[in-house]
Amino acid sequence: MTILILGVALWWAAHLFKRIAPERRAAMGDRGKGLVALVLLLSVVLMVVGYRRADGAFFWGPHPALVGINNLLVLLAFYLYAADGMKTRVTAWLRHPQLTAFWLWAFAHLLVNGDMPSFILFGGLLVWALVEIVVINRAVPVWNRPRGPFPARKEAMAAAGAVVVMLIVGMIHGWIGPWPFGGA
Repeated sequence: MTILILGVALWWAAHLFKRIAPERRAAMGDRGKGLVALVLLLSVVLMVVGYRRADGAFFWGPHPALVGINNLLVLLAFYLYAADGMKTRVTAWLRHPQLTAFWLWAFAHLLVNGDMPSFILFGGLLVWALVEIVVINRAVPVWNRPRGPFPARKEAMAAAGAVVVMLIVGMIHGWIGPWPFGGA
């Protein structure tokens, strides 16, 4: 469990470093980007290894209804990532589409994984995303909302892209872990 906790802690530290110590981060210049990327890569490796090795109290498992809700939330998360990249209409309503997508993804995984290692991994990442939103909003309180036009073509492309990515990620998820689409 220690490896998992260390991975989540490094994820938090690498992402919040720029906000907590902006002068220090700025002084590092472009070299700092590489260091932060390396720490993030290490954090992901530690989270994967730590999660696979961890055991702990088990409270619930993936109920079929929760699997369906999980998949809808994850699909919405993929859509929000795509929408942010394509600057669709939702980006005029939602200030942090990627962070919102991230906490939705983490919450969705908590629905179907009711064990202590999942609480640490997905719960820790969910809280990180929410804290990151608050920290950014405090650092930059004024939000300049994107203004249209928001072509329907971009909306359709973001939605279709989310479905394609969901299927690809789901297949990979099934190869390296549990099958995410329910059934056997």
